[in-house]
Amino acid sequence: MRNFWPVAIGLLTLAACQSSSPPPTDALVARGKQIFFNETFNGNGRTCGTCHPAENNFTLDPAFIATLPNDNPLFVAEFNPALKENFENPRLMREFGLILENLDGFDDLENKFVMRGIPHTLGLRTSIASPQGPRTGWSGDGAPGDGSLRSFAIGAVIQHFTKTLNRVPDVDFRLPTDEELDALEAFQLSLGRQEDLTLPLPLKGTVPKRGQEIFLDNSLGKCNICHANAGATAALVPGQSLGNANFNTGVENLPDQPARLTGEPVPFDDGFGIPGDSTFNTPPLIEAADSGPFFHNNAVETIEGAVAFYNGEAFNNSSAGRFLASLDPNGVGIKLDATQIVAVAAFLRVLNALENIRQSIELLEACALQDFFERTKSMELLKHAIEETDDSIVVLSGAGLHPDAVASLKKARSYTENATGSLFSRRKFSHRAISEQEKARQQLVE
Repeated sequence: MRNFWPVAIGLLTLAACQSSSPPPTDALVARGKQIFFNETFNGNGRTCGTCHPAENNFTLDPAFIATLPNDNPLFVAEFNPALKENFENPRLMREFGLILENLDGFDDLENKFVMRGIPHTLGLRTSIASPQGPRTGWSGDGAPGDGSLRSFAIGAVIQHFTKTLNRVPDVDFRLPTDEELDALEAFQLSLGRQEDLTLPLPLKGTVPKRGQEIFLDNSLGKCNICHANAGATAALVPGQSLGNANFNTGVENLPDQPARLTGEPVPFDDGFGIPGDSTFNTPPLIEAADSGPFFHNNAVETIEGAVAFYNGEAFNNSSAGRFLASLDPNGVGIKLDATQIVAVAAFLRVLNALENIRQSIELLEACALQDFFERTKSMELLKHAIEETDDSIVVLSGAGLHPDAVASLKKARSYTENATGSLFSRRKFSHRAISEQEKARQQLVE
């Protein structure tokens, strides 16, 4: 087995230098979408959408994986003998949504790997920039070479699309062309939010409002220090943005990590760099509530559990936790009680629902503008709107939040369903769904 990674880094650097990343156009985004969901690059059958399905917020979790047929390319290690060993761990994939990554090279596949969850690709335009260069993946170095989204795509093909563990270009896969890399980048940057929020929001609801106060209080929740405006930008000093930053938050030191309880091999994940420095980059929080499990190792299932992590010993004994304590006059890192944890999680749930509603309205408005005969495009937009509406319902009702808004969202979903089944009243039902979405938003925020 030869180590292909140095060769890969050379290819990645060359590819990045060959493009000036032209401004995206609708045609380029559409081309990128087609590649993302359909192009296998002459590999093992996987596409980018295999691990980043649009219908599951561009990520994977065990519940979604359980709905897939056994011949889905995600499970290629289970039916391709050449990939049976050291390509994936099918048990950990199915039970915990974990994917095998060889971030430190391919020279020792049996021992040199990490098991990581699938980060969603929403809001990338707002979340990966840093003064040191792009931060992709869970540790900020998900892309070899220059770290760009273009390099990320090439690295993904080499890691996940190969027919055999030899990973030989033009034998086990083909590498994306410059045109394909431009299109993939444009499509990924088009997904989700195109700008960050400005907090605080005029929220309704006693518990979410209190959660926002705690989140923004740099002497209590201290969340906004590393997740400014609930995004992926760190501002350790007010007014001085670090962009997307890496921190050692102690996640690897959590006891009883679910994957390790199985007895399956799960090496220590050393984070950024080769060798790693135990740091991981900051994900945006606005999309968090409906894209769990949480952290790079999918160790925590709920948004409440993810908030509670920062109240525990693993975080407060980490370098990030100690740094926060050093900023506190009383030397305290993060110390929240149970009701405060629930309040912060409620705030994040409401932010997520507001983003779902924003996207649903955008999709419904686009559907209402479609020509009478554009049925295929209309059905695609309506299907996506239903998925976003379902997410908002689950996110809010999962914590008993805003039942009035949930009722409006259910009406919006019903109207959207009616639109999918009506040739002549599609526009009318889309407008009615928009009205209910707007009503739900008004019940969440002033």
